[in-house]
Amino acid sequence: MASIRKVLTTVLSGRSDMNIRFADLRRILSALAFVEHIKGDHHIFTRQGAVEIVNLQPLPGGKAKPYQVKQVRQMITKYGLSIGKQP
Repeated sequence: MASIRKVLTTVLSGRSDMNIRFADLRRILSALAFVEHIKGDHHIFTRQGAVEIVNLQPLPGGKAKPYQVKQVRQMITKYGLSIGKQP
């Protein structure tokens, strides 16, 4: 697996939304203090202080869906989140 900071940089750049691994996107959200609930193949993430929820489902082959990567990027920028920063 790639370094979490490297993956976060890639997600924030917006240049490789189709190439983000689902497991790496989950790791980013966990590092950003999101709480994960799993129902079937739906991974639902919530965070204190964030109104929105993030609902992720993996693609075959272990990749994240590009539109879901974009949603995560938008939440990170909207709330000014960074790794190690608490709500």
